[in-house]
Amino acid sequence: MAASRSALLVLADGRFPAGGHAHSGGAEAAVKAGRIRDAAGLEAFCRGRLHTAGLTAAGLAAGAALGLDPYALDEAADARTPSPALRAAARRLGRQLMRAARAAWPSPELDALASAFPRGAHQPVVLGATARAAGLGPEDAAHCAAYETVGGPATAVVRLLGLDPYQATGVLARLAPEMDAVADRAASAAREGVDALPAASAPLLDITAEQHAAWPVRLFAS
Repeated sequence: MAASRSALLVLADGRFPAGGHAHSGGAEAAVKAGRIRDAAGLEAFCRGRLHTAGLTAAGLAAGAALGLDPYALDEAADARTPSPALRAAARRLGRQLMRAARAAWPSPELDALASAFPRGAHQPVVLGATARAAGLGPEDAAHCAAYETVGGPATAVVRLLGLDPYQATGVLARLAPEMDAVADRAASAAREGVDALPAASAPLLDITAEQHAAWPVRLFAS
């Protein structure tokens, strides 16, 4: 158990070279639109993202950690990602995560997944497969996905607004109980199969992702 917990820390570490630092999770567009101006705005944004995109990603990651069919999971991820820009970003992130995962935890399952999706599977699917290769369970994968959902925007807003990093960390700490609840719900759903996975939507994130992708100058890739 101790080894698994250590693997979870490695996987969830922001220094793990999975490419997430280049993405804001929609925060850059929200800052430009004036929806995030301070720590309170960041907290509201992260809470909404956690219970929609975060819940969906956590379910997909938990399913992959359980060993559910990766093709079915990737199709489910596509169906839950209406924005072409977000689908492309998810596959780029999945490809980058796969490179890091195969270096950290060599696995025939990861090799097979990389071969099946040479352009990258959706990031939550790769995240769950990585967790499985690292000896982690579905709850671990779901927790990692839930944390990434809010941790990325929090870090991005520190850069975008010059927000006090202590305030950003406080936002994440206050959201911790909700992250736990989202991860537990996602893992429970994953045990019921692909068809039971959450499909919570955030239309504004999809709309602003398309707008953001068309910006001639931007700090983050998405």
